Amino acid sequence: MARSGFTWGVATASYQIEGATHRDGRVPSIWDTFSATPGKVLNGDTGEVACDHYHRWEGDVDLIASLGVDAYRLSIAWPRVMDERGRANRAGLDFYKRLLDRLEAKGVQRFVTLYHWDLPQHLQDRGGWLNRDTAYRFADYADLVSRELAGQATAWATLNEPWCSAHLGYGDGRHAPGLADHRFASQAMHHLLLGHGLALPVLESNDPRARRGIVANVGRGTTDRDTAADRDAAQLYEVQHNAWVLDALFKGAYPADLFRLWPGTEPLVLPGDMAIISRPIDFLGINYYFRTNVRSDGAHGFVEVPLEGVERTQMGWEVYPQGLQDLLVGFKAAYPALPPIYITENGMASDDKVVNGTVDDAQRIAFLNRHVAAVDAAMKAGVDVRGYFVWSLMDNYEWAYGYERRFGIVHVDYATQQRTPKQSAKALTAFLRSRAAV
Repeated sequence: MARSGFTWGVATASYQIEGATHRDGRVPSIWDTFSATPGKVLNGDTGEVACDHYHRWEGDVDLIASLGVDAYRLSIAWPRVMDERGRANRAGLDFYKRLLDRLEAKGVQRFVTLYHWDLPQHLQDRGGWLNRDTAYRFADYADLVSRELAGQATAWATLNEPWCSAHLGYGDGRHAPGLADHRFASQAMHHLLLGHGLALPVLESNDPRARRGIVANVGRGTTDRDTAADRDAAQLYEVQHNAWVLDALFKGAYPADLFRLWPGTEPLVLPGDMAIISRPIDFLGINYYFRTNVRSDGAHGFVEVPLEGVERTQMGWEVYPQGLQDLLVGFKAAYPALPPIYITENGMASDDKVVNGTVDDAQRIAFLNRHVAAVDAAMKAGVDVRGYFVWSLMDNYEWAYGYERRFGIVHVDYATQQRTPKQSAKALTAFLRSRAAV
């Protein structure tokens, strides 16, 4: 895969690395509330300190630049830049201005995500994404940030993984705000995607030179039994995991099979909503981690049946790079309006430790090599992929798993905040230098 015209990067998210949750006018988020609720997060961990990036950002930018990557994907913390009355928080905005300026000075492109799950708690108190008004408040937030940071972002992504926000946050309760009803998930998804669509013209008006898109997490669903019911179960898995978002974006409709899987959960959709949601975008971000083996549940859905004897990560997820290739090729066939794609997250968690100053994460190196090869194969099959971002730059707060699961190519000692590049970081740098030399 040639370096020319292809963007290589690393990625993080605001709540997972910044800390400083009570500093400089930041208001509470749903993840502050959720993580402080007993039993919701492993070991009772919170994002209050995280990687202390809010205070260590200059060194972290230098670290990013030292890797030799082209780009850095980050997110803005909505609670850090707006107060409860929707007014700008100058201290929070200035933090991001300084961060983006330093990245630009180092020659690093800035892929900025507006919403990576940290909804202000005061909006959740009024219903969160179940309240249609939140979509309009998101557009206001996008307007403020894109005006203030105009010219500093290479690209804007409206949402990160709306499937996780809707399904994990409102459908099964594993993520903030911790609600569990498929009807809630369906309505929350609609309002998330409506907010995306409402933000697009605002971003274009305020920062016309920057690209605009959205980031979706996708999963490969397969079955180990060759029956019509089991094949249907695998298809339903991909409907709820992939088509729920992508059909809305590129076909202007929710997939009918979604409501066969979850009967009676159709959201309230007002006239014109789907036209707003399906407005053209400049790129689609794809986050991929694993495949899921399923079988029919004997009714109208599926059950997960883990395969034995397969390679897995610290998360318990199967390592299956072929799934990324299959999905990319399938999306190209399914969606004629598909824009250029960036792989905005791909990586794995492992129980990494520093031994004599070194972190040997050989499994991660093999994981990344095989997934990059899968992207290359998809590109050779005609899929327009423009870049690849490793998740993550450094170990961080892994949501409901707290600090136990380590996704970084840089190790973080949370007691000292010492950053130690792992062998995977060194391998990435060597790979990028070899590409630059070609």
